[in-house]
Amino acid sequence: MTRRNEVPDRSKGRPVDKLGLDPVVVRKARELAARAAEPVIELARTRTTVSIERALLRLAGLRGAYADGMPWANLLADTVRDQVGLEQGVALPVWDALVAGPYGGLRELAEAAAAHRVKFRIPAGSQAQAAREAARQAARAGITRIDRRRAERRGLLAETGAPDQPWIYLIVATGDIYEDIPQAQAAAREGAVVVAVIRSTGQSLLDYVPEGATREGYAGTYATQENFRLMRAALDDVSRELGRYVRLTNYASGLCMPEIATLAGLERLDMMLNDCMYGIIFRDINPQRTFIDQRFSRQIHARAGIVINTGEDNYLTTADAVDAAHTVIVSQLLNERFGHEAGLADWQLGLGHAFEINPAVPESFRLELAHAQLVRELFPDAPLKYMPPTKHMSGNIFGGYLLDAFFNLAGVMTGQSIILIGMMTEGIHTPWLSDRDLALENVRYVRDACGRLSEDFVPRPGGFVVERARQVLSESIDLLHRIGEDTLLTAIAEGTFGVTRRPPHGGKGLDGVVVRGDGYFNPAGEILDTEDPHSAELTEEVPV
Repeated sequence: MTRRNEVPDRSKGRPVDKLGLDPVVVRKARELAARAAEPVIELARTRTTVSIERALLRLAGLRGAYADGMPWANLLADTVRDQVGLEQGVALPVWDALVAGPYGGLRELAEAAAAHRVKFRIPAGSQAQAAREAARQAARAGITRIDRRRAERRGLLAETGAPDQPWIYLIVATGDIYEDIPQAQAAAREGAVVVAVIRSTGQSLLDYVPEGATREGYAGTYATQENFRLMRAALDDVSRELGRYVRLTNYASGLCMPEIATLAGLERLDMMLNDCMYGIIFRDINPQRTFIDQRFSRQIHARAGIVINTGEDNYLTTADAVDAAHTVIVSQLLNERFGHEAGLADWQLGLGHAFEINPAVPESFRLELAHAQLVRELFPDAPLKYMPPTKHMSGNIFGGYLLDAFFNLAGVMTGQSIILIGMMTEGIHTPWLSDRDLALENVRYVRDACGRLSEDFVPRPGGFVVERARQVLSESIDLLHRIGEDTLLTAIAEGTFGVTRRPPHGGKGLDGVVVRGDGYFNPAGEILDTEDPHSAELTEEVPV
């Protein structure tokens, strides 16, 4: 039996040492990033959140919503919190009630809780042991479902195959899942390898996950389990039609990050937007809530074989892309450290960066090449996601189309893994389907015309590109030194990333953070903490 794993094949375009980076300096940067990340990792290990507890209930199979649309997972977790608190987690009180009866399952228990017919407690002794065992079985069943979906992906990859990188990444976002589906399939037929369903504006600030198929999103479509299921099935159909696997992306961020990550694993999504600071900076979500939720969500992603996409490109929409270039590198190093600690392998780290230097800046393209090549060489095994220009797009569609072509050229020259499609009407309106066709034509032409041009692009030693890359790396190390001394939470509060200041006790969602008690128990966390998500048992090819 031939083994096919999930690691993207980069053998044809693996970056070589073109910048002459000092390995000692690179190692120092990673050591400083680990030092800066450790207090945040410890914070996440010693606290839980309402969303982590709800994620366990969803993993155990709790679906559906109360008459007012509020999910049963929210209602059950809130009832437990009101009666006995969440310091010990939801598992002990919930499965203690299930063992004691007379409830037939989580849904029946949630309905009884809604009718105020349940009195939860923290069990002790043999009753606690019985609750733990029942909770472990329920969590194991959910993790097993995720493992099976991961095996399905491997089976489809074996059946349909996957194109070489760079992968073309295209967005659909109508607000109506039933309109998104034909658009996504059409995009795949025109060459898209990754289809991202943009999430409805404001969903990241909802402290619940809507239920069912939705048709009224705003500038995007709600992330729900049913929407995930519908789109995955549609892309599986077109994958078989085209003879290549089409990957599906959504967003695991915001106040429900752990729950959405869990639903993504259960419905076999392939990529998820999941950044260590995006929600803090751009959605004013509390920093502590974000980092705690993120660790659990990334553990789920690691287990599910999902590639994360980070959001460093967003920093350059608010900060200057030249002056703040080093903050992108620092964030990528932090995202790498947080990801590794949560179990993500290098092939799952879709670190983000962007082509956002003002085109009026002299030698802007050389600067872009320096930044892109630096990222490529710092993270040689990561499937980097390169974002197109947005900040400096205007009503000049011809200039925008040219700028997108330069972006596509930089992506090919520096061996980027995932290239998001740039739209010439970015600065005017939500792109039409015809705009997307032209954008796909642009990237196809550049990619096909250049071929393996990255092999021939070798910056001159001591030249502009090399020296700029080294300067950015040096500035990154200086910033990491300061963060290590002052803490990452302080750096965020001072507006280090993306200019915006976010204090550690501000923002939305802090009331959902709970310090774990001595007897805290989460059976899903036990499994994710103790089992290797990339063991042969989980990643070995299954017969198709």
